[in-house]
Amino acid sequence: QVQLVESGGGLVQAGGSLRLSCAASGTIFSINVMGWYRQAPGNQRELVATVTGGGNTNYADSVKGRFTISRDNAANTVYLQMNTLKPEDTATYYCNLKGLTRSGYGDFWGRGTQVTVSS
Repeated sequence: QVQLVESGGGLVQAGGSLRLSCAASGTIFSINVMGWYRQAPGNQRELVATVTGGGNTNYADSVKGRFTISRDNAANTVYLQMNTLKPEDTATYYCNLKGLTRSGYGDFWGRGTQVTVSS
């Protein structure tokens, strides 16, 4: 069983910063991609950023230049540094892992952490 535990969300004023963390635990043989998605009320879940085991990153256009994703492969942990936050960044942020586990190749999600940016 793979578990993803997010932390670091909270309330911040526009222009501020937050750092999200997501630690993966369980029987994980290899991780292909880890990433962050977000979902605001009334909206679909959308990609924020992903990072491969080799360090290749991908960002949504809306966060390029403001957010940075990084990964500690040894600790199975992924981070999201969010700078210059805007009210439109307000959402629940979910950690995602795609990788090979004891049960086969899987797509796993954390429970989410709330980020609220006040104007």
